[in-house]
Amino acid sequence: MITVRPVKGRRDLKKFIAFPNKLFKDVPSYIPALNFDEVNLLTDKNPSLEHCSRELYLAERDGQIVGRVAAIINRSVNEHWNKKAVRFGWFDFIEDYDVFTALLDKVIEYGRVNGMTEIEGPFGFTDMDKECWVIDNYDGRQNISTLYNPEYYVRFIERAGYEIKCKWQQYKMPANQPVPDKVGRLNKLIMEKYKLRLVRVKRRKDIYPYAWQFFHAINESFKDLYDFVPMTEKEIGVYIKEYIPFVNLDFVQFVVDENDHLVGFGLSIPDLNDAYKKANGHLFPFGWYHILRAFKKFDTIDLLLNGVLPEWQKRGVHSIYYCDMNEAAIRYDVHTAYTNPQIIGNEAVKIWETQYNTTPLMQRAIFGKSI
Repeated sequence: MITVRPVKGRRDLKKFIAFPNKLFKDVPSYIPALNFDEVNLLTDKNPSLEHCSRELYLAERDGQIVGRVAAIINRSVNEHWNKKAVRFGWFDFIEDYDVFTALLDKVIEYGRVNGMTEIEGPFGFTDMDKECWVIDNYDGRQNISTLYNPEYYVRFIERAGYEIKCKWQQYKMPANQPVPDKVGRLNKLIMEKYKLRLVRVKRRKDIYPYAWQFFHAINESFKDLYDFVPMTEKEIGVYIKEYIPFVNLDFVQFVVDENDHLVGFGLSIPDLNDAYKKANGHLFPFGWYHILRAFKKFDTIDLLLNGVLPEWQKRGVHSIYYCDMNEAAIRYDVHTAYTNPQIIGNEAVKIWETQYNTTPLMQRAIFGKSI
């Protein structure tokens, strides 16, 4: 018999966070999340709870945990997109359709009680959280910022009558390919024409004056993308605190106008996959060592975030920061770059497909239906 109950107390929360590590411990492509990050997201420390509500559930059978799920209602997203949706996230379960349906039924129940008329996911609280499931190439290389899921997750959700609401594409590309002279000349002309310059940050403290602009630029650049809603000032403050101390300065690209206002940006991080696996969710006693070492010695990067303000799109701004990122990769002898998921059909995907030597890696999707 399967029972699904709300998470109550710190002991239950630890079980909730640890479950996928036990479920996928022998899966080579699975990357454990750091436990303290999960605690910050799933407890009242998360500033998103000012405009979100949530309930966490554990599924048990014969005294063993067999699944978990978070039911989330993001009021800002619903208001912005004129919808009444409950989200499912942190959704992991053994290969058992009854466990799958028991957990989703709790999310649906939570949504209906709160007046929702549809369910969608997997989502987090904001678009900075992990979202969307892989729908092909299930054994493909994962990013630390993306969700892992086996094939049966998708098989079960399609069996339950859910439809794909939006698709994402990830790419693999050579990072150290030579930069053609004509690209350098073209970028110089673009910067002269529009009075732009590329900011090369030398000291970590020099990032902070641009950090708030960076996240506000994300808000503006991504505002028309599926289910995106601008981050609040408190959320931005948390992300600055989390991201900035760990970035490699040579892989931070800011393009600014003559007034020093950010118009385009690129942020990449070293490949931390193996380090996260060795840490197995824990910074201590030795997880920090593996992660710190990975920041200093790497031959692969993840293209974490990039974008151009809407009013500056189609002016070649993206080429400026991609070119600088390419040159940094050559200096570091980085041979491979992986993109984060890009919504199929938007401008970023068109750029990857037409202007760079990319190979499609995997597609991801959000699923949903009426309740």
